[in-house]
Amino acid sequence: MNMAGAGTRPYSSPKRATSAQETGRRILQATEDLFMEGPLADVTLGAVAARAGVTVQTIIRRFGDRAGLIDASAKAATARVDNQRSAVPPGDVPAAVDNLLEHYETTGALALKLLAEEQTSPVLAEITGGARRLHREWCRRVFAPFLDPLKGSPDHDRRLAQFVALCDVYTWKLLRLDAGLSRGQVARSLLEMLEPFTRRP
Repeated sequence: MNMAGAGTRPYSSPKRATSAQETGRRILQATEDLFMEGPLADVTLGAVAARAGVTVQTIIRRFGDRAGLIDASAKAATARVDNQRSAVPPGDVPAAVDNLLEHYETTGALALKLLAEEQTSPVLAEITGGARRLHREWCRRVFAPFLDPLKGSPDHDRRLAQFVALCDVYTWKLLRLDAGLSRGQVARSLLEMLEPFTRRP
């Protein structure tokens, strides 16, 4: 019996798992980075492999094909956003605004690029459609204390649509990028715009 081999097996397995996880992370990050630098058509398996420092075969073994890779990258980004934005307790408007701005400061550019190119690809259209649903549900949950009293009336859907619009990435773009406001000024602006709809009785 090879005692050395038996002794090292428990230690090498976690290392292999960690290495595989890190490889997967690099591949997904390379996919996202390449998309940010150019059109989706430029995100090829070869380009991703070169950026991630792996072979094309490694990507194929892990994600199947280019469509599988893009789908996995989109799901990873969605999960990241969902985890970040799910931390806000319902009804805490300042915390919601802070959470929203943290999200847009880190991923707003990616969201805007996806929206700009969604008409060019069914894949991108599916991603942006999912992002819109996630954003709407976030607004529904975070602003629930101000929406629930309106349930059953036409005002409910109108108010939810107002929350969705005020918290949209394009609203952030208008204030932060186009108007050049600081993050603090954007936060104050959003709080002022939300105040009539979140005023406690």
